[in-house]
Amino acid sequence: MTLIEAALLGIIQGLTEFLPISSTAHLRIIPALAGWEDPGAAFTAIVQTGTLVAVLVYFRKDISNIVRAVVGGILQRKPLGSAEAKMGWVIAAGTIPIVVFGLLFKSEIETTLRSLYWVSGALIGLALILALAERKIKQRLEHNLPLKSMADIGWKEALLIGLAQSVALIPGSSRSGVTITGGLFLNLTREAAARFSFLLSLPSVFAAALLELYKTRSDITASPDHTINLVVATLFAGIVGYASIAFLLNYLKKHNTTIFIVYRLAAGATILFLVATGVLKP
Repeated sequence: MTLIEAALLGIIQGLTEFLPISSTAHLRIIPALAGWEDPGAAFTAIVQTGTLVAVLVYFRKDISNIVRAVVGGILQRKPLGSAEAKMGWVIAAGTIPIVVFGLLFKSEIETTLRSLYWVSGALIGLALILALAERKIKQRLEHNLPLKSMADIGWKEALLIGLAQSVALIPGSSRSGVTITGGLFLNLTREAAARFSFLLSLPSVFAAALLELYKTRSDITASPDHTINLVVATLFAGIVGYASIAFLLNYLKKHNTTIFIVYRLAAGATILFLVATGVLKP
């Protein structure tokens, strides 16, 4: 991997991690189209630390309030004594499904599921499910039925959105895409679904990055080029990721997710065409 390739992959990661179009799919497809080697699941997990930092910085006030409330609640023996403390435990509960499924299917996630057939299928299939969720929200708005905010997220919502997040283990699904979809099905506003999606991603992305850093530490430090490439990719991912978060939250205040649904359908269909014509190897 050259330095330019690393920088471009970092930009792609930052652009696509938070938009519901799948960063893993793009990190799998674009190198294939460019004739580069597949950077692999480990590279993706490590570079996600850049987007992890972007979430930490963007939501620093929310995260600080949640951490202080959780620690304070434990010390005062009132773990659910405030809304912020409850949110912390709710996020922890919502993280359980992806940890369980990630450990159970780790081998498949890193090998079989990176097939472009799986990637294209996830892009198309979950675009259709997101379209159904958008239709549900539209019907509620037409009938003047209320939508839920972040304050309305409880254990049920967290666990169900957490289950949806575990689907993101399939490349092409999109972590933000499946969690926002889950939130919409549970009648959250688009903005609330996106905000909770980003906060829910923190524990699992942090754990995955640490695990991959530990497992591949000898490869990373085997050559200065490897280390520099990862640092550059991670830095670009963080900077671009911060901008992507700001864009999506502002966009969803006034718009639906139709543009992303159309993009996913087009991207999935294009991949299938390129595989069928022999341009890409599945």
